[in-house]
Amino acid sequence: MGDKKMKIQSVDLVISAVRKSQYPTDNKPEYLLIGRSNVGKSSFINTLVNRKNYARTSGRPGKTQTINFYNVNDEFYLVDAPGYGYAGVSKVKRKKFGLMIEDYIVNRKNLKQVFLLIDFRHRPTSDDLLMYNYLKYYKIPVTIVATKVDKVGTTSHQKQRNAILADLDLTEKDDFIMFSSETKIGKEDILKKIEITS
Repeated sequence: MGDKKMKIQSVDLVISAVRKSQYPTDNKPEYLLIGRSNVGKSSFINTLVNRKNYARTSGRPGKTQTINFYNVNDEFYLVDAPGYGYAGVSKVKRKKFGLMIEDYIVNRKNLKQVFLLIDFRHRPTSDDLLMYNYLKYYKIPVTIVATKVDKVGTTSHQKQRNAILADLDLTEKDDFIMFSSETKIGKEDILKKIEITS
């Protein structure tokens, strides 16, 4: 993509997939966004692509039960997976989507990077830790994105950051980006990551 800073020119939700056969076949690099329900994935997408309400936030957490492929600049896909850890979704549905995501993560050749979104206001949940360890086990490049950073007082940032890093047993600072859809902190760092790995 050259030395110029990445500029988002276009974004297009091309596919809401409920099965593997519906995934795009044009072999563009893919960046998976994953995190528990209510972590702010829609706001994350909207901030990255400079659109106010492009990715709709669902009124009911856990309602999004498709893998959404957003074609950005006709160069790569942002792939939005259903939020995990929401009790209101039936066990059968949870299992079905769990298997679909697992299969995508392990077998999808176009997958370049996973952005694992966690809520900066809280310690990682057992689901967050499970997902992180799962990605590490399969040696999938993962970046932890701590969302809603603006909701935590600046004086507590370092303490909260250290607590999250300790819980995840994370040492590489490059694998951790603090993000806010309100202040846009972290946005450029995310785009840089995409640029480097595309």
